[in-house]
Amino acid sequence: MSLLQLAKNSILHFSQLKEAKKMGFGKIVVYLLILSLVSAIPITVQVLKIFSNIRTDSQEIAQKIPDFTIEDGKLQANKAKGFIYQTDSIIFTFDPEGKRSEQDIAEDQKGNILSVGLLADELVLSLPGTSTIMATDPIEMSYQDEPLDDLTGKELKSELSQAKLPWWSFLIILLVSVYPSFLNLIMVLLITTIIGNFYSRIRKTMNGFMDNLKIMISCATLPIIISSIIALLAPDFDTTMFIALLTFFIFTQTFKQSKE
Repeated sequence: MSLLQLAKNSILHFSQLKEAKKMGFGKIVVYLLILSLVSAIPITVQVLKIFSNIRTDSQEIAQKIPDFTIEDGKLQANKAKGFIYQTDSIIFTFDPEGKRSEQDIAEDQKGNILSVGLLADELVLSLPGTSTIMATDPIEMSYQDEPLDDLTGKELKSELSQAKLPWWSFLIILLVSVYPSFLNLIMVLLITTIIGNFYSRIRKTMNGFMDNLKIMISCATLPIIISSIIALLAPDFDTTMFIALLTFFIFTQTFKQSKE
């Protein structure tokens, strides 16, 4: 059975999926990778949405940044006063007077909000998960180092105003998202196969655990497609439980017309 035939049967002919046990293990792994790719699409879309929001908010912040220069590793802003500006995804601090520290920037960061600080002698970036709650430090970049040693307000405003995601960013994020999706599917399908193995014994089949695992992977096709579509519309949807239950149901259907 080819991968194309397997995909077709997994949607239209559940009873034929029992033949998946005859396929080579390598081919089944490739098929699982394809399913992981489909499962990773909602994650990719969510990440792109976050990046898009950050880009939009960055352009909004760019309008608030006053003119400044870097001299001898220090932020020089003439008579411009410091300020803190918050959007939906970013908390931005402009502090040429040195009133705030990198610790303050880290404490600003909460949830999915990115905290950025142009302090008196360094740029501080606190990403979600890099605050003191996670016992790690924010990213600190000295103005004495390139490319910040000759940064100006005009250049920064221009860069933020023109920033955009390249067309290939979707592919990169998708490929990166495949790895956790692959591991998650493996865990779900292994657990579901353990239960399916008991079911096949009750049906008095001769299938071994690996046979049932191959069948279970093929049975997961439709559940993964449906769950991915739902996750695009409702990101909080529990795809794991949905995939496990529907996959097991389809697995039981493969025994309807055969006991082998």
